Amino acid sequence: MATTIPEVWLRGPIEGVPRLLMPAVHALLQVREELEAAIPPLTRAQLWARPGGAAPIGFHLKHLAGSLDRLITYAEGRQLDDRQRAALAAEAAESGEQPLELLALVRRAIDDAVRRIRAMPVDRLDAPREVGRDRLPSTVLGLVFHAAEHAQRHAGQIATTIRVVRGGG
Repeated sequence: MATTIPEVWLRGPIEGVPRLLMPAVHALLQVREELEAAIPPLTRAQLWARPGGAAPIGFHLKHLAGSLDRLITYAEGRQLDDRQRAALAAEAAESGEQPLELLALVRRAIDDAVRRIRAMPVDRLDAPREVGRDRLPSTVLGLVFHAAEHAQRHAGQIATTIRVVRGGG
């Protein structure tokens, strides 16, 4: 009988992660695990396919990694630097990446986000933060949770698109 590993949130606390931020870290680690299982079998053609005009899986992977970095940067009270703005501008373009390259990009982004979340002081989670050029209002907590749910949203889009490009199988 095969043993099924429970989802990340059912495996208990993650060492060093503040209790109030644990759900966000659990969500990010779940995204990582799901993508590690789903992306390696893809071909480059499947990675960049646009079924019905939908965004390709490659875009979702690049955007997931980049947006995670950007949202955590805002949570830390900083604005984007030139490197982050350049990465944002390049997200939509197919530039020859292979599935495993983009999976590695996402792994690094999630690992970095978790490291940065661990360092966030829990007594400042309600601190105001400004987002984007328009400096829209948010908080540290709002940004961390949005980063996690945004990553999950793109992981879901990736899962659906994979089914379509593989013919539903």
